[in-house]
Amino acid sequence: MEIERKYLITKERIPFNPEEYPCRHIEQGYLCTEPVVRIRQDNDDYILTYKSVGMMVREEYNLPLNKTAYEHLRTKADGRIITKDRYVIPLENGLNIEMDFFSGDLSGLILAEVEFPDVESAENFIPPEWFGEDVTHSTKYHNSVLSRV
Repeated sequence: MEIERKYLITKERIPFNPEEYPCRHIEQGYLCTEPVVRIRQDNDDYILTYKSVGMMVREEYNLPLNKTAYEHLRTKADGRIITKDRYVIPLENGLNIEMDFFSGDLSGLILAEVEFPDVESAENFIPPEWFGEDVTHSTKYHNSVLSRV
């Protein structure tokens, strides 16, 4: 189960240097967007993911791939391949911000996601004041939608 909230971020409002935090380079493509079937290279890890329908709460299943399988499936991805750098910034109460800086033709887009252990924590979350618009309930900012050309 994935429980997360998502926010638009404006680079000028970030009150610290994200590059001081751990970063992962991510490349991902979508074999299907309804339901979501995604392939992802996350640094040196390769993953096939299924996500159910939903906004703040949805089922998510991850299966490991090897590099050869990933590269084979990558040629079958629909739409654009999304590339981004993800910085992981700790918050209080054991939470983390996963801040994605998109590159390529999505360059300039920055999204922050915060994952929660339960729905109540997600609903009661008060974001830092430098966060922008809450787009949790907007399909426009789902990566599967962003992959469509």
